[in-house]
Formats: sequence, C-alpha cells, structure tokens
Amino acid sequence: MTRLRDIAHLVRSKNAGPYIFTNDVVLRSLEDFHWLLESGLLSVENIARQYGIAEAEVHSISPYEPAMCIKVNIRRRITSGDLGDTDVLGMQFHTPLADMRVDGLGRTWPDHGASRDV
Repeated sequence: MTRLRDIAHLVRSKNAGPYIFTNDVVLRSLEDFHWLLESGLLSVENIARQYGIAEAEVHSISPYEPAMCIKVNIRRRITSGDLGDTDVLGMQFHTPLADMRVDGLGRTWPDHGASRDV
C-alpha cells in the first residue's frame, strides 16, 4: 500500500494564523508534482473525506510549481491556544493527508523507503 507520505519528499503542517492550519506537500520531481495535481487526489472532496470534515472547511488548495509544493489550508476545529486545543502550533495535523493512499491511481511508484503496514 503506497501512501502520499511515501511518494512525497515532505508532508508537514503548521499554523497559518489562529484559525487555519496549512499542510505542505513537497514532491520529489516536477513530474510527480504535475501527476499529483492531475490525479485529483488532492481535491476538496477527497481532503474533506480524509479529515472527516465538511468540504467548506477546506479553505484552499494552492500549487506552487517552483517549489514542487502543494499547500492545503484547512480551518482548525478549535482556535489555536483555546481550551481543548491539543496542538497549539498545528504541527501534527498533516497525518491524515500523509496517510492518503496513492496506489491504484494508474501509476507505479519507486520505493523511497515506503511505509509498511504491520
């Protein structure tokens, strides 16, 4: 099973203000960058389903070709620093995105140290 974290150079998250967190998906090549954009994997619908949120909570999806990066901005359920917030800096919100499956989308990926399901 190949996941987004297996094909990306980096998947991370951080705050983009107190109400939104941003995920950065940095790819290894322009070919991978364009394939991911064209695959439809990072659609508002798929991201909302993966996070278990309404599509309206997905704030924006912004590709930035010079860095081979796709930014996915999502509204935080709890404002950063409010009572009940478990990640003030927003650095652990990338996990659902990183866990998205990319196998079965018409492409075979090289093994870059792919994760193993145990």
